[in-house]
Amino acid sequence: MSEAILHDYWRSSAAYRVRIVLNLKGVGYRSVQVDLSAGEQARDDYHSLNPQGLIPTLEIDGHVLTQSLAIVDYLDAKHKAPPMVSSDPVRRARTLAQALTVAADIHPVNNLRVLNALRSDFGASEEQVRLWVQRLIASGFAALEQSAPDAELFGGETPDLADVCLIPQMYNARRFDLDLSPYPRLVRIDAAARALEPVARAAPEAVRPN
Repeated sequence: MSEAILHDYWRSSAAYRVRIVLNLKGVGYRSVQVDLSAGEQARDDYHSLNPQGLIPTLEIDGHVLTQSLAIVDYLDAKHKAPPMVSSDPVRRARTLAQALTVAADIHPVNNLRVLNALRSDFGASEEQVRLWVQRLIASGFAALEQSAPDAELFGGETPDLADVCLIPQMYNARRFDLDLSPYPRLVRIDAAARALEPVARAAPEAVRPN
């Protein structure tokens, strides 16, 4: 089997999700950094792999896969343990709703493209950008806090897709100085997940190039 290659950026939330799942499932890969801050995602050679010019892209099993949740779905189908979603339809739907609160509602309006557009097209100051990020993360986190379980993780004993989406968003929340005190369950779940070795190995500070 050929080597899996993850086209990655150390601080990308979407790439962080994929790194977590690759590590949890024990799938070896080689990381190729695409520096978003330098605009490397706009290069023609990268667009030939990912026409959207987004991170991540995973080359695996002779395929080129894009979109983090689609990549996770592929990995979940090929490598069953630990499962990212339950086979029970109701539990599966609830996990997807929790994960999509982050991946579809919070993250897209706080990613680098949007923040750069706020700066360049609307003249937003860094303080205004910070407040924008805080407000939109807080709105999503308030809903997630209500649906968070009493268990150590969203997935119970092992992380599931909701945990995988939450962890990078918590990293962003801390990066933009969001007050996390209203979300004690999310703080607890995030801490428990990040204490796991496969998750710790995926963290931005663990993969950031020297």
